[in-house]
Formats: sequence, structure tokens, C-alpha cells
Amino acid sequence: RHLGGAEHCNSFTNFYLAALGQISWNAVPAIPPEIMFLPKWFPFHLDKVSAWTRAMIVPLTIVSSRRHTREISVALGIGELFVDHDARDQLTTAPSSSPRWRTFFLGLDALLKKAHNFGGSPWRQQAIHRAFDWIHARAGQDGAAATDGVGAIFPSMVYWQIVLHALGYERTHPLVARAERELDAFFVPLGIGADAPIRIQPCFSPVWDTGIALYALADCGYTVDDEDAARAAAWLTARECRFSGEWQNNLDVETAPSGWYFEYANAHYPDSDDTAMVAMALARVGGESNLAAATRGVRWLLAMQNADGGWAAFDRSHDRPILELVPFADHNAMQDPSCPDITGRVLECLSWQGFSKTHTAVIAAIAFIKSRQEIDGSFFGRWGVNYIYGTWQAVIGPVRCGVSAKEPWILRAGAWMKSIQKADGSFGESADSYANPALKGTGPSTASQTAWAAMVLQEVYGADDADLARAIAWLCRTQLDELSAADPLLNPDGDPSGSWCEREFTGTGFPKVFYLRYHLYRLYFPVMAIGRYLDAHGRGLAGKRLIDRGERSALFS
Repeated sequence: RHLGGAEHCNSFTNFYLAALGQISWNAVPAIPPEIMFLPKWFPFHLDKVSAWTRAMIVPLTIVSSRRHTREISVALGIGELFVDHDARDQLTTAPSSSPRWRTFFLGLDALLKKAHNFGGSPWRQQAIHRAFDWIHARAGQDGAAATDGVGAIFPSMVYWQIVLHALGYERTHPLVARAERELDAFFVPLGIGADAPIRIQPCFSPVWDTGIALYALADCGYTVDDEDAARAAAWLTARECRFSGEWQNNLDVETAPSGWYFEYANAHYPDSDDTAMVAMALARVGGESNLAAATRGVRWLLAMQNADGGWAAFDRSHDRPILELVPFADHNAMQDPSCPDITGRVLECLSWQGFSKTHTAVIAAIAFIKSRQEIDGSFFGRWGVNYIYGTWQAVIGPVRCGVSAKEPWILRAGAWMKSIQKADGSFGESADSYANPALKGTGPSTASQTAWAAMVLQEVYGADDADLARAIAWLCRTQLDELSAADPLLNPDGDPSGSWCEREFTGTGFPKVFYLRYHLYRLYFPVMAIGRYLDAHGRGLAGKRLIDRGERSALFS
């Protein structure tokens, strides 16, 4: 209530509330199923919005047109969280940077709702059928297009279940049963018994985690000759995406499918970030089949480069600011534009394939990254918190491709990173910096962010930099040993010795909307940073043995 009441929730939360009878369907934006018939030249088209937006709004076209509602008791409702109860029956939108467009879209929304009251257009039922077929093709399935749910992410998987119920499917139907089973897999019980509370994960991230972990092991000297690295690489190559999904729709030339997705199975949606991470991990550990898969992934990445020189997450895209003004765009991720953090990681990946700063794709990417640098030298982090993450990714890739660490823009990035280092050598930044950039680079110290910063310092200033040594020393001091790992106050998550305690959310889903706590960030990023430090000091293989034995004190002997 102190934030203005539940009436200020964003649109996608409001759809849940409407489906549970907590607000009127008039209080959510109209998303008519007829959008399925819009031609590609039209200002709004599914191919012009982000992959996750497509996966959410297509089910919502059916949900909002059928207005399927499950009534719940007042005791289970959230009526007490509303300040203005009249707002429960009207669409509330945030102030817009363009009042005229806001007025236009609100007027269009009112018109669409009036049309709904008369049954929509003559093509309404046909549009619902097309929307259903679109979702069904991307729903949980096995085979060539193996997928663990629509988009393999919580919101669209929930809406798919509501669609099935709204259209009269019984819970015994195979589609409903599979949808329920896939969503239930996200539930993490926080106790024992049927009444124990649960925490819901938004998705799974095994490909992402395995790719980063393998890359960290490579920084410690592991190759395909090591059994653990070989097993991880084999697991990743088996999950190369060879299905041609809707990412193909925005390419100028048809491209052979490849790449990797984030989850266990999500064949429709491989992404550039995971593909770059996995491809460079496979290239690092070596092996004929791993190198072949990495090469295919890089070819796919090159086809996905945007016209502005950068890379987005899921599509080859263009920035269309007007799309951010539609009433259901308040999740801050309506589009999937180029961002410096993904672009930097792709460049790091390309460097392991022999690409240099003279290659046309690299030249364009570096120009894009430089154009996004903040005045203070930092870079915004779209997929990690926040400016520490963005600066780490934006700097490493270009330098690995041959950009001199002495270039002024690189030195500005390094100087900004040094300016936010704490007296104890650590780094930390909270997600509050998304809402208030004045807070950039400030927050509780974390192992993952200290590791990111350490890697920047080493890349810019070299392995003998004193501030780098302080960051590495902090990581070594704060690593869990047997005693601290057994202390629930120091280690509430119960991690084994050798890891780090990190309870902060340092991953980003949608800025200002939701954030992610990756439980392995606190492990593989410090290992990566320490591995690079040891290797630069000629102790790479020694570092591998030290990590095996957990002998932290020997790092500085």
C-alpha cells in the first residue's frame, strides 16, 4: 500500500489478478486475437516484439477475449492491498514520455473493448484458432522441436493453462496434464508436508550454467582430456539446437539452424548469449566434435548480428521505440534490442575462433559498444546487475579481439571500475541501480560481482595490478572453508566448502520488474577470475591443483 496500492501492478500481473477475479477485465489492456492476422508491414507485428513478449501475448489474446475467471473467496483475495477500489475497474497506465501516444493507445484500448462487447470482429473465432495453433506448436513436446512448455518460462506456461481451461479442456486431457507437470517442476518446497510453502522458479538454466562452468574450468586449465570437462562438453553438444524456429523470420538470408537455448529443452528459442557462452567454452576445451559444434554456433551468431552492429538475445531486431508505449509494454521488455553486454560476450566468443578487430562484424560490434558507453566510463548491464556486469562484458570482448587496453574508452571503463572498489578489495551493486542510476556500483559485496570486476582489472591493467590483487585476495578470504560452511549463519544456503555465500540477486530478467538469483554465480565466476589470475602468473596448472585440493592460502605464497 505504501507504494500506491495493488492497482499499480504492471499489466502482466494484472492479467493474473483479473483471471482470479481481483480486478475487472476492463483494468487490463485489450490484446485482441485478431493481431494474429496483422501483416508484417504493419507497425505492430509479432516478429517485431521480443520472443518472450510473443510467448506471453499470444496466449493472452485468448485469455483476454474469453475472460476466463476463477472466483476465489474474499479471504484468499488481496482486496486489502488496493488503495483506490475504483481503480480495480479501469485501466491504469504509467505516465508516458509521449502524452499524445499515451492518449492514442488509451483511446484504441477503449475502442477494442467496445468491439469486444459486440463479439469482436467477424474473424474473432478464426483468430482464436490461429492463436491456439501458434501456442500449441510451441507447447511442451518431444522430438525435433523439443520444448518443456511454452517458451519454457513461467508466465507463458501459466497463460497456456488458462487458455486450455478457457477453451474447455479437462484436466485429464494430455495437453493439460503435460502443461501442469511442466509448470509443477518449477515449484521448490520450503518445508515438508502438503501445507509447506513453495517458491516458484521462473525457469531452469542448465545450459547457461553448464556453459559458464565449463568456461571457468577452461580458465583453470581443464581440457577435453579431463573427464569432467569432457562430460560437460558432451552434454552441451547434445543440446545444440538444430531446429529452425521463428528467429529465422527476421533474417535477410536463410541460415542453417544452430545455437543453444537457456533451458533443458526450448528448441524454438535459442539465444545469442547462451550460444556465445557455450561455443567459446567448447572451443576452449577442444576436441573435434566440440570444435565443430562451436563453429556452427558462431556461424549462427554472425547471421544474428543486428544492423546497428550489436547483438540482441533471441532475434535479429531493430529498435522501435513506439512499441514501448502500448499499454501492455510496462514489463520493460517489449523489445529485444542490441545490448552491450551480449555484444561483448559474442566478441569474446569470436576471439576464440580467430576473429580480430579487423573483421567487418567485429568492427561494427565495437562501434556499437563504444556508442553505448556512459559518460563515467561504465556500461549498462541488460542481463546482469548492473553496471559492473555490463562493463565487464563490454570490455573483455573487444580487448580479446585486439583492441588495445590503452585506448581511452577502455581506460575510462577501467577507471570507473577502480573508482567503485571497496576498501576491503570487493565490489557490489544492487538492482536498485536500475531505478536510480546514481546508485550504480554501490551495494553489498558479492562474490560474482567482485569476480566480474577482477576480470576487468586484469584485462585493462594486467595481472600485476594491485587493485586486482586486492579483489582476488577478498575472494580467497571469503571462500567457504569446512568451518564456515557448517555455520548456518555464515552459510544459510548450505553450500559445501569451496563455494561462496551469496544471497543477493545479481542476474537480471526484466530491469525494474524481476531479477534472478543464480545459485552457481557465486561459484563459477570466482573460479573463472582466480583461474585467469593464476594463469597470468604462470601458475595455471598449479591453480587447477589448488582448486582440486581447496588450498586457498597457497594462491599468494
